[in-house]
Amino acid sequence: MNDEDGQRLPPAHDSLAFGARATVPATIFALSITGGITVKPREGRTILFGRNRLDVHVCLGETDRRVSRQQGVVFHQDGRWWVRNTGRLPVRLPGSRMLFTDEQSLPLAAGYTPLFVRGSKGREHLLELFVTGEDGRLPGTRHNDPTQPPRTWKLQEDERLALTVLGQRYLLHEAFPRPLSWEQTAELLDELQPEAGWTAKQVAHKVTAVRNRLSREGVPGLTREEVGEPVGNTLNDNLIKELVLSTTLIPPDLARLDRGQGYITNQIAM
Repeated sequence: MNDEDGQRLPPAHDSLAFGARATVPATIFALSITGGITVKPREGRTILFGRNRLDVHVCLGETDRRVSRQQGVVFHQDGRWWVRNTGRLPVRLPGSRMLFTDEQSLPLAAGYTPLFVRGSKGREHLLELFVTGEDGRLPGTRHNDPTQPPRTWKLQEDERLALTVLGQRYLLHEAFPRPLSWEQTAELLDELQPEAGWTAKQVAHKVTAVRNRLSREGVPGLTREEVGEPVGNTLNDNLIKELVLSTTLIPPDLARLDRGQGYITNQIAM
């Protein structure tokens, strides 16, 4: 390929996870274990990546026939860099976002973005991308700045209790946690609060209200339209993961279940 618009990066180049510097803002760096390229921004510029070293700018998975000869392209359009999948295998981005063949291109944010292509025998081929910021430099170090806490979500007391029961497997750090069913959750809540008259319908209503509230605040993956059919437990799984990752729900919340802890443990094992 013609590299006149870019500068080659050697295979021994440091991982782009450590960052990259350039004199021109929005310069992109692309790197695999075989080397890479850095390109300044200009409308229409492209970086091809894939297995066929002779036909791409960055060779990826050259010994793995599962990887397409031209697996994808990174291109500059409308003032920013985008990535498109042109191969047969999906490309995995952070957050388990899968980019499939001929799917709509995704924009790249400033900073580091790793792309993965899963080849034969479970091999993972990594393409590292880094887009420099507005001043073309790395973000400054902030060693002594106060730690910025995660955004937590406000829950009513009955919502917190219902979600703690629903998502207790996540708080117990099980290997492959799944939410309890509405019926299981209602039964356990009724054991904890027999005077409240919990029902499966009441649990579903409260949890759905929390999902809708967080979705309006911009949390992804909480509506049927986003995840598609069949939905199964996906919406509740995404909700509980958000609540746990944001530290809205934490393992000490399990203390709320002490009254019926033995019963809850037995129910989980069934």
